[in-house]
Amino acid sequence: MNAAPVKPVERRLPSEEAHALLGLTRELVERELLPRAAEFEAAGRFPREVFGILGEAGLLSLPYAEQYGGGEQPYEVYLQVLEELAAGWLAVGLGVSVHTLSCHALAGFGTDGQRAAWLPGMLSGEQLGAYCLSEPQSGSDAAALRTRAELSGDQYVVNGTKAWITHGGRADFYSAIVRTGEEGPRGISCLLIPGDADHLSAAPPEHKMGMNSSPTAQLHFDGVRVDRERLVGEPGQGFQIALAALDSGRLGIAACAIGVAQAALDQAVEYAGTRRQFGRPIADFQGLSFMLADMATQIEAGRALYLSAARLRDAGLPFTKEAAMAKLFCTDTAMKVTTDAVQVLGGYGYTQDFPAERYMREAKVLQIVEGTNQIQRLVIGRHLTRV
Repeated sequence: MNAAPVKPVERRLPSEEAHALLGLTRELVERELLPRAAEFEAAGRFPREVFGILGEAGLLSLPYAEQYGGGEQPYEVYLQVLEELAAGWLAVGLGVSVHTLSCHALAGFGTDGQRAAWLPGMLSGEQLGAYCLSEPQSGSDAAALRTRAELSGDQYVVNGTKAWITHGGRADFYSAIVRTGEEGPRGISCLLIPGDADHLSAAPPEHKMGMNSSPTAQLHFDGVRVDRERLVGEPGQGFQIALAALDSGRLGIAACAIGVAQAALDQAVEYAGTRRQFGRPIADFQGLSFMLADMATQIEAGRALYLSAARLRDAGLPFTKEAAMAKLFCTDTAMKVTTDAVQVLGGYGYTQDFPAERYMREAKVLQIVEGTNQIQRLVIGRHLTRV
């Protein structure tokens, strides 16, 4: 069964342009995402054509400069677009977040020449990106990565394996964090690697409990040659670039989480209003109505938290702690709300006839990606206790 049409959320937006953008997003969700989601998830089919449609509509470039084909929208607006997309289909919402993350290094740390040469194609929708940080033995401890790039003349020669790469094997370019020098964070750099580079290959996609239409795979670099001009930032600046990207990416995950939670709540409310027991709708029973009230309250709190962090970012203020808080709270909320939605639907919630069970399976990964929620607690705690 396809998900019900997304119910518009009342939003306070900073401009008429932003209102129009959210309206366009909702139209695309209803026309392009909702009719495909259940079928593509069941078949494990990657919706590459959908990303092309979103690119043509300008939704793959929202937070970046108009000079390079971006939408130059505040993060506050971009994240609400992500939320709407994720409410319709998490694989697409998360995919847009990953693509935006993969453009971050070049947009934020590239030279004017690099941005002029490569950013327009990345932002137009012609190309889809992926972000390569994690490795089989370095996830939370990203500074321990081993994939190495050795300078040979005017090229870097890259060897190693990246893991858990969203769009792995399907992306047109990879923002790859690699080791070019000493051990530890100071020996790490960032390379922009073409997806069709020789000696770059992808393993078969991982078999996951959710988001089956979004390929996640290891990437193998076996002597991949990358022109020196594709070094983004200075040698040794890669770890700084990675952390800056993750702060923004965590807000993207938070917005996606609230989208999934909202979709689950909408389904639960609709079902509770039509399902009758003991002669009346089950929504009339206090125990269930209280559950719905808690779900709605948690969603509104999560939305306010990620938007507050986004406004700090838009103002040019530090937001690392707030991004970690938003990612932590919103993804935990998504897990709880989707679990409760399955409970509201009872036996039907446990079947694939309704998307509630898919929402629950999808919510789990959001507590893991872009830094596990245990890592978020470490980040928050360090900010609270540092002198």
